[in-house]
Amino acid sequence: MCDPISAAIGSSMVGSTAAASMSAVQLGMIGASTVAGVAAPLASYAGQRQMANQQARYQAQASAAERARFLQEQTSLRMRQSQQQEATNKELGDIALKSREAISRARTSAGEAGVAGASVDALMDDYMRQEANYRTALLRQQEFQNINTGLALSDAGFRSQSNLIGINRPINRPSFLTAGLSAVSGAASGYRTGLEIKAATT
Repeated sequence: MCDPISAAIGSSMVGSTAAASMSAVQLGMIGASTVAGVAAPLASYAGQRQMANQQARYQAQASAAERARFLQEQTSLRMRQSQQQEATNKELGDIALKSREAISRARTSAGEAGVAGASVDALMDDYMRQEANYRTALLRQQEFQNINTGLALSDAGFRSQSNLIGINRPINRPSFLTAGLSAVSGAASGYRTGLEIKAATT
């Protein structure tokens, strides 16, 4: 028993005159061969297109996740920088306060002891010099921390860009033209099979 659709396709492939001299099984074989030759490339195209669309969706989701990760890393680095700056400012304020208190105590003590002149001035200068040295060291440390934060942000940006390049590799999209040419080639192959069967039966 032969599929009537395949037989009809086979009959149209070889022509009505030739089909009259062929059996339904032979016509069915020609039709089935033609249908398979046309359907296979079209089914392959549909499958490849679906895979390309899935890959594009994955890339979009992965890119969004990478951008969110990078933003979180930037925020974390900026928060740490802000906390370091706040700690440095507090320490500078504490130093200034302690220095003023020490100078005030030294002046009071010198006044109560009746000491004045160059020795008191030298003591005051020493307190001020110590404060200035400590402030300079703290500010230099803060400057280095800011440089490190800037380098870390640049490095994070380069890494994120590299990750995005890795995620968004070109997608191999199927060509409808190629699928169409393959289908035409499959139909021609079915027609050739029909001619071969026709030649064998005459």
